[in-house]
Amino acid sequence: MRVLGYIAALALAVGALGAAAVYSGIYDVSATDQHLWPTYWTLRAAMERSIAVRARRVRLPPLDEAHARRGLGLYRSHCLRCHGAPGVAPEPFALGMLPVPENLAYIARTRSMAEIYWTVRNGLKMTGMPAWQYRLSDDEMWDIVAFVKELPALSPVQYAALKPAALASQEDDAQAAPDAERGRQAIQQYACVTCHAIPGYTGSNAPVGPPLEHIAKRAFIAGVLPNNAGNMERWIRSPQEVKPASAMPDLHVRVRDAKDIAAFLETLH
Repeated sequence: MRVLGYIAALALAVGALGAAAVYSGIYDVSATDQHLWPTYWTLRAAMERSIAVRARRVRLPPLDEAHARRGLGLYRSHCLRCHGAPGVAPEPFALGMLPVPENLAYIARTRSMAEIYWTVRNGLKMTGMPAWQYRLSDDEMWDIVAFVKELPALSPVQYAALKPAALASQEDDAQAAPDAERGRQAIQQYACVTCHAIPGYTGSNAPVGPPLEHIAKRAFIAGVLPNNAGNMERWIRSPQEVKPASAMPDLHVRVRDAKDIAAFLETLH
């Protein structure tokens, strides 16, 4: 019992020291001050193990040169600004990020296709890397993976000479049944929490818009539409068409995502 008492006292002391360090503001969170080595190592190790474990469940489709050529265009549209390319620097804003976005030629050599795909699809917390699954189709994400795996073999001259293939039209899976659980994730990926207090979400606490708690019980949406699933989807996709003076912007929400978000909001009684 005495040993347990010592352990409990030690745990309390460590907790008190940690709390004192947090509230003192001694730890510099600016992006101009690099992480302490133990902090960096811990975050890096946790990230790499998390990716490796979850990527085991990813099934690889057959990929060929055509996928890589389509991926080139997508890479230039969505990835180049942060990660650069052979002979091409990232945009200035990306150079000031901490952590600095990865050199993807190195990533292509050291990570599997499944690990790269998982990262593209799901993003990485506290790095600036977004989750692309709500912006790109699954085929498009695999096209990017196919191109990234070619980066180590490309010289700056070769990269500059590449011509992207025409992108196939990607249809929104609008016929899928509404999925409230998927909507729970989608509402986060469209950054709704930056304006609304949403039950069960942590993160940004800047409720400049109305709280979404009990929204399923409200008679009207934005004061103008009767509250039902169809009108909620319409409001989510085109708020300023419904109410031109609304501060809620058009987030270019896909049809399926709007259906799923509306289904999730129906659960907030």
